Parts: sequence; structure tokens; C-alpha cells
Amino acid sequence: MTSWRIAALSLLLATGSLAVLDGSRYLWYNKPATDWEKGSLPIGNGHLGATIYGSLREVITLNEDTIWSGPSQDRTPSKGLAALPKVREMLLAGKITGGGDIALADMNSEIGSERSFSYFGDLNLDFGHSGDVGNYIRWLDTKAGNSGVSYTYKGVNYTREYVASVPAEVLAMRFNASADGSLSLTASISRSSGTVSSVGSIEDGTAVLTFQGSSGQNARDPILFTGKARFVAKGATMSASGSSVKITGATVIDAFFDAESNYRYPSASSLNAAVDTKLAAAVSDGFDMVHEAAIEDVSTLLGRASIDLGQSPRGLADSPTDQRVNNARRSSDDLQLVTLAWNLGRHMLVGSSRKTTAAIDFPAHLQGVWNNQLNPPWGSKYTININTQMNYWPAMTTNLLETHEPLFDLMALAKTRGQKLAKDLYGCNGTVLHHNLDLWADPAPTDRFRSSSVWPMGAAWLVQHMMEHYRFTKDTTFLTSTVYPYLISVAEFYYCYTFQYQGWQVTGPSLSPENTFRVPNGMSSPGNGEAMDINIAMDDQLMRAVFNAIIEAAAAIGIPEGRDDVTRAKKFLPLIRPPQVGSQGQILEWRSEYAENERGHRHFSPLWSLFPGSEFTPLVNETLAKAAGVLLDSRMSGGSGSTGWSRTWALNLYARLFRGEDAWSMIRGWFAKYPTEGLWNTDSGSTFQIDGNFGLTSGITEMLLQSHAGIHVLPALPRAIPKGSFKGLTARGNFIVDAEWENGTFKTATVTSNSESELRLRVSGGIGILVDGVVYTKPITAVQGRKYNITPA
Repeated sequence: MTSWRIAALSLLLATGSLAVLDGSRYLWYNKPATDWEKGSLPIGNGHLGATIYGSLREVITLNEDTIWSGPSQDRTPSKGLAALPKVREMLLAGKITGGGDIALADMNSEIGSERSFSYFGDLNLDFGHSGDVGNYIRWLDTKAGNSGVSYTYKGVNYTREYVASVPAEVLAMRFNASADGSLSLTASISRSSGTVSSVGSIEDGTAVLTFQGSSGQNARDPILFTGKARFVAKGATMSASGSSVKITGATVIDAFFDAESNYRYPSASSLNAAVDTKLAAAVSDGFDMVHEAAIEDVSTLLGRASIDLGQSPRGLADSPTDQRVNNARRSSDDLQLVTLAWNLGRHMLVGSSRKTTAAIDFPAHLQGVWNNQLNPPWGSKYTININTQMNYWPAMTTNLLETHEPLFDLMALAKTRGQKLAKDLYGCNGTVLHHNLDLWADPAPTDRFRSSSVWPMGAAWLVQHMMEHYRFTKDTTFLTSTVYPYLISVAEFYYCYTFQYQGWQVTGPSLSPENTFRVPNGMSSPGNGEAMDINIAMDDQLMRAVFNAIIEAAAAIGIPEGRDDVTRAKKFLPLIRPPQVGSQGQILEWRSEYAENERGHRHFSPLWSLFPGSEFTPLVNETLAKAAGVLLDSRMSGGSGSTGWSRTWALNLYARLFRGEDAWSMIRGWFAKYPTEGLWNTDSGSTFQIDGNFGLTSGITEMLLQSHAGIHVLPALPRAIPKGSFKGLTARGNFIVDAEWENGTFKTATVTSNSESELRLRVSGGIGILVDGVVYTKPITAVQGRKYNITPA
């Protein structure tokens, strides 16, 4: 949003013309947030994050992506390698509880947990305003990435705008008063613990806050960090006292913030120089230039794709967002709120996962790049048995491929550490990761959870993101240099780790995240709820995906079929046990049809091959799709979807089954319980988990477009959205797709080919279509750069 548009918006808001805010694009409120989780508004550039309350005495919670709870750790379980054969022997003998006990005790590290994401601190901004104000509004633009506050106080209109800049690598702020000289500000930075120093000063005509903090390990290599805020106010009076600065008599105050840690800058001099260089450049360029470049950067990314699900009735979309969320607890009429949630997911992915000039960038964690605590829930780590992967489901489908790259940076770190752990814990070559990673890509089992910790499948799932990146982009350079070597390293581990059982190569000890079964009679201890076993269904699915990807990738980059890594993959594939179907017609989760300890468990691990995989989808295998649907229905009727992310995973699963009404019911169920007034996803009505926001964006997209078995337009369109359109969604094969529908029926689509790929088409339930006026009967070899117009036959 340009500066003149901000000014125009402020004028309209001051006169009460709130309809200026598009209810599909803006979150807005007529009161400040009083709780970080429930209402603060997030902006970010991947490296830095900020959440804005909009209070009269403003608090901006600040984050920097490398400020975690401490230094690197070697958490290799010292007894793990010796315990492995004992655990395996006991599981094979049916001693399930005893084997699980040993695995929990000896295959977990003596150091219980990885590091946790922390926070930088709070920027406190006291404008001297209190009591009643008029025309109050705060807002977040999900298509431009900026946020602002406006109100009238004692006859003067005050505005604030905040933007996170990738080009400048800073946070930029502008505070403005409509009357000359009427703006004052006292500013400071605070943190609940770990403060080393906090100083206010006046330097080169600017007011400066300098804050230094520590993760607290003292002599044991703590994470040390420094952040600075520089304030520019032409013609104003500035002073500094202790940890604060004061500005009076201003009309406009511009502020710029950056923070860095010794993770990227080991010496104090290099760290301080990095912060000072960025801030000096921002001050020199000025707010207008920094702002314009930041908005252009984000708008270009977010503007690539859009959806229109129709207009909300009765003016619902014109109400403040908190009122709309509360209304959506009871009613699903506000279609524009669904579109807004889709846009917010993309905004938060762009804000929390960007490639910068740094050698290593970090992906979105359990709270993106945002957090207001020293020790957030679950450590706000990279939980890779669903949550981190869900964060990136919309990266490719909604045309935000650049946001994927920080995930690959973390994976590169993890590959190296995972190779060492594979040898030390399992005696194997290749790479192994478990269910969490941290800043240091710590791959060891963590947190001593019986149903999650000893799960050696993290790398097998993560590498699918690399392969999907190739499938969407057709980037053979990336496939050759990055994806294929990673696949081979992952495969190396399973060649070694698996063992023969009933004629199959199976994993074990392992588990089905984070579920448990009842130990049957004939095994011990009967009736116990246990997680650890051998030959887990999800493990089989992931291994099949890895070895099929090796064969696909080798063919794409011209590796001969006779080369050893290809022939090994082809020989291993038939040794993986095929999917098993139980007595109720359901996909089985474990090696036998164990009784479920929790029928409505929140994870859908045995349905990985339905989504995000594709082996169980209707157009790939109708029989397995039916069995997957039986298990999904059983789990949902048993109470699954009991967290926000679980509900949105179910949305994606139903969309893959072409069950649009059930998919829409998952959206209704999500709005009924899980979003805060700021549309942040929660665990169960409280506790922010960003994965569900990304899962929602992905699931809505899957209802409109799928491409795992050719381009499928409107595969799961529900009756609730009879009219709409989408533009710029991406499909595998390096295609861009636009489409429109009306009265619940397909109207038109355009497919743009960005490479020479096979174009396979399907619309809705398989209706007849024309391509450029010619009846479509078989796949087309697409021409790079060409647009194909699709209409009903």
C-alpha cells in the first residue's frame, strides 16, 4: 500500500467510512488487542517478526529467527546403539510393552530436549495518550504485508504504519500526527529475562535504543544478540535517559529496527556492524523508499494468486474481524471470511519464510517467526511428524515457491547431522531424522514421548518437499544438485535400518505418530496402550514415496537405469509391504489389526498416501481410496479433528477424495472452534499453532485445483460456494491455472505452460471439455509459454 493510499485510508477512517476495507483482504478492528495470541497482528520478513497490539501505549513484540534458548548440543543417546537389537528382538517376540520401555529409556538422549525458539523482546512506545479516543481502527493488509493504527485524540488524527522489509532487511515504522508538532514519544525495549544491557542514546541526529541479550548459558557459548531501533524525527527535540529515548514536538517520526545474533555473526564486532550497516542504509534511504520497496516485494509475491469465493450476505464482510469470527462460530455465511483466512495464510507464510542474503535462512516453525515467550508451547520447534510439513503445503499450490527455500536450508543442516546420528544410534549409513528439529538441526529423538520420540522417518517425509518442488517447477538443476543426493542419502539409511519380517523389509522400532494401540492377547502387556512396534503402515508409505522418487528423478535427469542407486531402488520397492485393508474395509495403521486406543486420534498418519501423498487418491487407486475414506470417516466420527491443524488436515484429505461437502464441513468446524479473533489457528481453542492456518489455505486450494494425477479443476467444489474464481494457482508440471465457475458449474479455465510438459486435464467429475475449441480426448504435449483455454464441451 503506497503512502498516498495510507493517507487516503486514514482520512476515510477518520470520517467513519469503514467500508473502504475489503473484507476478503483486510483484518481490522475498532479496538486495541489486549492479548498477544487473541488479537495482535503479525508482520515479518522471514528474518524478523513483529506483532502489533495497536494500544495507545503500544507494545510491539519482536522476534529474530536465530534467537533460541541456547547453543548446539550433542544429544546422541549413549545406550541407543546397544539397545536397538534388544528392542527389536522384544517387539518381534510380542513383548511390546517391554520393548517400548527399553526404547524410551535407552534410545532417547540423556539430554531431554532440543532448544526452543525464544523472542527478542518488546518495543514499548508511549505516545502520552490515554482515556477515550475517536475513530479508532487497526488493520492488517494480507496482500501488501503491512499493518497500521489510526485514531483521533484531542482533535488530532494520529496514524501508525508498520512494514517488514525483505529488500532492506529491517522493520520500518512511521508515526504521524495531523497537526504540526503534536506528536511525542517515549520508547524503550524490554525483555522478561536475559537482558545484558539496554541503553538509550542520541547519535547523529537520531534517537537510538540498543538492547543486548543472552540465552543465559554464561560460559557455555550462549546465544548472544543485539537489536537496535533508530528514530528519525525532523525538527523535533530528542533526549535519552537510561534505557529510553524521548521525542517531543514532532509531526512525523520514522523508526527502523534490526536484530542479529552470534549464530550468524560469531564476533561482537561483526554482529554490531551488521545491525549498524542495515540501519544506516535504511535511515539514509528514508521510510518512503524502504516502505515502497517492501510493499512492492510482498505485493508481487502475494499478487501472483487469488481466489474469489463470492460475496458475504447482509453486509457481514463490513464488520470488524473479531465480530466476523464470533459470527462464524455459529454460521458459515461469511464466504469472504474464508477468503480472508486463505489470504492470511499466504501473508503469514511470506512473513515467516523468506530467502534473504544470509547464508542460511530458517523456515516457519510452530508459530511461524512469531512468539512472545522465553519458552513457548512445544518449544515452537520444527516438528516434522506433521506440523512443519503442513506449514509448506500451500507454498507450491498457491504460487509462493520462494518460501520453500528456507526449509531446504534447514534440511541441508539436518542432513549432515543426521548422517552422524545414523551411524552413532543405528550403525547405518545415510541420513536419519526424528520428529523434531531445532535451530541447530538436532536430529536425535527428543522429549521422551512414548508415542513420538523414536520415529526414524523425519527425513523420508521432508525430502518429499524437495521432490514436490521439482514436480511443480521442473527445475532439473535443483533436482540434480539437491534433491537426488538427498533422496539417495535417505534411502541409504533404510537399506540398512530395515529388516526382513514375513517376507517384507520393515522398519522397527518405530511408531505411528502420535497414536497408540491396545496390546492384544498373546502379546505383553495385554490391554496396555502402546505406540512402539515394527512394520508401521506410514513407514511403508514414506519408503515407497522415497524409492519411487529416486526412480522418477533418475529418469528426469538422465541417470541410466543400470546405475547402482537406481537398480537398488527398483529391487527394494517390491520388498515394502503393500497397504493392508482391515475387517471394516479400512486402511490399517499397524502391522496387525490392533484395537485402537483412541479411535478419534488427531493424527492421520496411516492416510499419508492420501494427502500429502497420492497413492490412495481416487484417480490413482480407487480401491485404496475407498479404504482410506473408511478410516477417515471412522476417525472423524470418533472425535478427530480435535486440534486446529488436525481439522485442516482432514479438510485436505476429504478434498483429495473429491468429497466437497465433507471438506466444507471441515472448514465450518475449524471456524466454529479454532481461530482466535485474529484468525490465528489454535491447538484446541487456545495456544497458537500456525500450521492450521497453512493447512486451511492448502485445503481450500485442494478443493479448487489438484494436480497429482493431471490438472483437475474444481475436484471438490461444495454447494456453499456456487459462484467464484481463482487466478494464478500452480500445478505440477510447471503450469499456472485460472478458472471460473457459476451456479455450481464449471464455466472456463486457462492453463499456462511454463515448460514443455504433458498436459492432462480433468474438470469436476470428468465432464466433457474443449481445449481451444477442440474436444479434449487425450493428454497434450504442452508448448512452453502457451495458454490453453478450457471450456465445457
